[in-house]
Amino acid sequence: MTAAPDGAAVRGAVLDIEGMTCASCVARVEKRLQLVEGVTASVNLATETARVSFPQDLDPERLVAAVREAGYDAEIRTPRTEPAGHDAPAHEAEGGHVHDVADRPGSTPLRTRLLVSLALAVPVVAFGMIPAWQFPGWQWVSLVLTAPIVLWGGWPFHRATLANARHGAMTMDTLITLGTMAAFGWSVWALLFGSAGRIGLMHEVVLFGPVHDATALVYFEVAAAVTVFLLLGRFIEQRSKGRAGAALHALLQLAAKDVELADGTRVPVERLRVGDVFVVRPGEKVATDGIVREGRASVDESMMTGESVPVDVSAGDAVTGGTLAADGRLIVEATSVGDDTRLAHLARLVEEAQAGKSRVQRLADRISAVFVPIVIALAVLTLLGWIAAGQPPAAGFTAAVAVLIIACPCALGLATPIAILVGTGRGAQLGVLITGPEALESAERIDTIVLDKTGTVTEGRMTVVAVTRVGDAATADIQHLIGSLEHASEHPLARALAGLTAEHAPVADFAGLAGRGVTGTVDGHAVFAGRAAFAAAQAGALPEAARAAVDRIEADGATAVVAGWDGRVRAVLAVADTVRDDSAETIGALRRLGLDVILLTGDNAGAARAAAHAVGIDRVIAGVLPEGKVDEIARLRAEGHRVAMVGDGVNDAAALATADLGIAMGGGTDAAMHASDIALAGHGIAPVVTAIRLSRRTMRVIRGNLFWAFAYNVAALPLAALGLLNPMIAGAAMAFSSVFVVLNSLRLRTAP
Repeated sequence: MTAAPDGAAVRGAVLDIEGMTCASCVARVEKRLQLVEGVTASVNLATETARVSFPQDLDPERLVAAVREAGYDAEIRTPRTEPAGHDAPAHEAEGGHVHDVADRPGSTPLRTRLLVSLALAVPVVAFGMIPAWQFPGWQWVSLVLTAPIVLWGGWPFHRATLANARHGAMTMDTLITLGTMAAFGWSVWALLFGSAGRIGLMHEVVLFGPVHDATALVYFEVAAAVTVFLLLGRFIEQRSKGRAGAALHALLQLAAKDVELADGTRVPVERLRVGDVFVVRPGEKVATDGIVREGRASVDESMMTGESVPVDVSAGDAVTGGTLAADGRLIVEATSVGDDTRLAHLARLVEEAQAGKSRVQRLADRISAVFVPIVIALAVLTLLGWIAAGQPPAAGFTAAVAVLIIACPCALGLATPIAILVGTGRGAQLGVLITGPEALESAERIDTIVLDKTGTVTEGRMTVVAVTRVGDAATADIQHLIGSLEHASEHPLARALAGLTAEHAPVADFAGLAGRGVTGTVDGHAVFAGRAAFAAAQAGALPEAARAAVDRIEADGATAVVAGWDGRVRAVLAVADTVRDDSAETIGALRRLGLDVILLTGDNAGAARAAAHAVGIDRVIAGVLPEGKVDEIARLRAEGHRVAMVGDGVNDAAALATADLGIAMGGGTDAAMHASDIALAGHGIAPVVTAIRLSRRTMRVIRGNLFWAFAYNVAALPLAALGLLNPMIAGAAMAFSSVFVVLNSLRLRTAP
C-alpha cells in the first residue's frame, strides 16, 4: 500500500479488459477510468490489461463499471503468478485481441472465422465475377453463402465499429462495416424488393453506361471478398500480439520453483517470507532477493547487470532472485519476496513499457479516420444532389448506396497483409523475424540505435585472449597444465581456460576456494590458478612482470588469471568477452543508414570502452542496471529521438520494450525475444542492418499499396455519384487494384 500526494492511502489492481481493438480504444478506457476520483490508470492494448491505482476506500467494482461505461467489458484479476491469458500454451485471436480459448468458452477463434468465410466466399466471388457461371438462381445461392460471412465472419469488425461509434471515432473497422453492410444490405433489398431476385437474371458485361435498372444489381461478391481479406489481415496481425504477454511469462519463468530452507525442508518458492533463511548450492538459482549470511560463491548476475564475469559474494553481500550460483554454497536471508523482488520489478517495467508502445495506431486506421467521413459526406451530397436536380428520391438513394459500395476497396484488405506476408517471408529467409505492421512503422522512422554489449556486440562468452609468460615456462606447458586443472572446475572462467588444451590430463587433490581460485596436482606438478591475491598466497609475492601484466589486462577491461606450479608464478592469462567478427562492419553500415550508434551496457566501464573502441562506437554508457537502461532509452525518446534497442539478455527486456523498436539477438533469452518487435535468427548483428533496410522498403510498398487501393476506387466514385456505376466497374476496380497490390508486394521477394 502506498500514499497519494494528498496523504490518502491508495492501492493497486490489474483489470483484464475485453473488446479493445485499436489505440483509440486504449485512450477511451484510460480517460473513463481516470474520471473516477483519485484513480490513475495505464492501459495496455497488447496484453488487454489496465494497471490501476485507486483510493483505499474505493470499491474496485467502480473501476469495472467505468470500463463498461466506455463500451468494454472488464474483470479484476485475482492474484496469480502469471499474467491472465498466458497460463495456457496456446492462444487464439479474435477480432482485435488475443483470447485464451480455454478461459472463454463459446468464443470463436479468428482462424475458424477466416477459414469458414474463405470457403463460403470462393463460390460467391466466382458467381459475381464470371457471368458464364451465373446459373439460374445464382444470386439466391450467393445470399445464403454471403450472410454468414458478413454477419458472423465480420462480427469482430462490426462489434468494434459499434464501440467506436458510441464515442464518435472512425477506424479501419468503421470502413469495413460501412462497405460490407452497404453492399450486403443493398443486395438483400434488391433481391427482396427489386428486380435482382428474378430467376434467370444475369449481370451484363458492360463497363460504362447508365444503369437502367439499379434494383437488378447485387454486390454479394464485394461484401464477401472484403470481409475475407480483412479477416486475413487481422489474423496475420494478431498472430504476433500474444508476444507481449509471453515476455512477462518468460521473465517469471526465470525464478526458482522451489527452495531449500535452512532446516533442510524444501518448499515452493511462493511460501518464502521475508526473514526466512534458505540455502543456495552450486549450480542453483537464488530463490529470491536476500542478504548472504554465510558462505562464499561466484554468482552469475549477467541476466540483471550484463556483467560478463561472475561476481564474488560473501557474508553481508546482497544477491538477486533468479541469478545463478556458479560455485560455492550460500546461506541467504530473504529480504524481498513475490511482487517486491527485482525480477518482479523488471517484469513490471516490461509491461509498463509495452503499455506505452500499444498506443501506436495502424496506418490504415489513420487513413480511415479521414476517408470514412469524406465518403459518408459524399454519399449524403449525392442523395441531396439528385433530389435537388429533380430526380426521384429512389434514384438518388441508389446512387448514394453505390458511392458507399465502391468506397470499400477490396485491395485495402490486401494492401498491408500481402506486403507483410512477402516482406516477413523474405525477412525469415534472411534471418529477420518481424512481428507485424507496428514494428515496420517503427523501424522506418528510427534515427538512433542503442546496442547492448555482452552477447550483442561481443560473443557473450569468455575466451582467453592473451597469455603472458612469466619466467622461462614453455607455452605448451602453460596450456597443458592450466587447461587440465581448469577442466576440473565448473566456474564460467574455468570453461574458457580449459580450452587452452584439447587433451586434459587427470587432476588429483583438486580444491577450489569459491570466487578466488583453484589448486590441484597435474602430471606430478602442484598447479594453481586464480586471482592475484590467491596466487600470492600460493607462491609468495608476485614478480614485477606478473604485476604489470595484471594491471595492463585489468585496464583493458579484461579479467586477469595468475597461474603457475610448484610454488612459482608461470603466466598471467587475459580472459575477456571477445567482439563479434561482424560488429565493426555492421556498425559502419548502420552509420551509413543515417543512424547514431550508442553502446549501453551493465558491464564495467573498462570492458565497455575496450569493446566500443574495437568496433568504432564513440558514445558509451556503462555500469547501467536494467532500470537505468529503461531511463536512458526514455531520455533519448524525450529528446525527440526515434530509438531502436538491440539486446539479448533478461536485463535488456524492459529496454527493448521501452524503445520505439526492440531488436532481439538470435540465441538470446526468451524474455528478450518476446519483448522485442524484431527477432534475429542465428548469431551476429549483421541482420540488424538487413532488418532496418527490409522494414523501410516494406513500408514504402505498403504506402504504395494503400495509395493504389484507394486511388482505383476513388476514381470510380464520380461514376457512382452520377449513376453510371454497374457491377463490372466495381468488379474491375476491385480486380485491378488487387492485382496491382499483389504484384507490387511481390517485389519484396528480392529485398533489401
